[in-house]
Amino acid sequence: MKKIRFGIVGTGNIAHRFAEAIKNVEEAELVAVASRRQDTADSFADEFSIPVRFDSYEAMAQSDAIDFAYIALPHSYHCEASCLMMNNGKNVICEKPMAVNEKQGREMFECAEKNNVFLMEAMWARLVPGTIKLISLVSDGIIGKVHGVEGKFCYHMDEDEMGHHVFKNENGGGSLLDVGVYGLSFARWYLGERVSDISAYAEFFRNTDSHLCTLLKYESGAIADISSATLLNKPNEGYIYGEKGYIHINRFYAPERIEINLNDGTHQVIDAPYKGNGFEEQIAHVCGCVNNGLKESPINTKESTLFILRQMDEIRKKIGLVYPQD
Repeated sequence: MKKIRFGIVGTGNIAHRFAEAIKNVEEAELVAVASRRQDTADSFADEFSIPVRFDSYEAMAQSDAIDFAYIALPHSYHCEASCLMMNNGKNVICEKPMAVNEKQGREMFECAEKNNVFLMEAMWARLVPGTIKLISLVSDGIIGKVHGVEGKFCYHMDEDEMGHHVFKNENGGGSLLDVGVYGLSFARWYLGERVSDISAYAEFFRNTDSHLCTLLKYESGAIADISSATLLNKPNEGYIYGEKGYIHINRFYAPERIEINLNDGTHQVIDAPYKGNGFEEQIAHVCGCVNNGLKESPINTKESTLFILRQMDEIRKKIGLVYPQD
């Protein structure tokens, strides 16, 4: 199997996590990093022993050093940077959400098709062992028909982090795009896509949603209750409620521990640890896709990415949140 050469676009926290994970994936090697400044590229490269350092994204795109680009930039740069790479023949895995809106998402997939390259949203949580196991358990009917889903992904940024892109409207800031995307994906995995109504309520900070509560009503009658926040701590946990009992998961979107509680009193705990920090599985997955000639993931599909982007567009309309990219 061919070893895939990766380049990271960006040098922030998420780029560090990817660089740590790729060390544990034998099908992949990290050979390059690109930043808008040579000193930040060099600093990141020194930390992870990366041989090739670029002081611009264009230089990486035009280089023959990499097969695959990982886009680790703020949301508002995802479309531009991904298309830059794909227009130069590079495969792309782009951080979630893949785009600021559905319009951009469609543009990106059209670019991938035009250039005959692979493109996938880095929804790593769908590919970890815990999620795969949980989807299997629910599909096999362990709690019967699902009637409800709850998921909360909320955090409180410190005062010294107020310059972060999550508080910048022009960067697609706010809790919905940053972490609410996990809750919506969680609901889709267990309740499907036949949503009949969406209600959403938000608190705002600097023209971004700092606390968002969303209710999704499904044609089946089921209800999903999703919360996200950037300035409010809530327990980051989830529940799946079925006619035979319920499942509780900490870190609901990418669980390593699954607690099953049935109405007959049965209690079961299943452990499903990551290989490393949780990113290894998605790196191995995209390597397998490319080595098998695929241009799209059969799991993190184009349709699933566009569905969630479309939902987020609708939720933003409900709460009155508009981005310049709209």
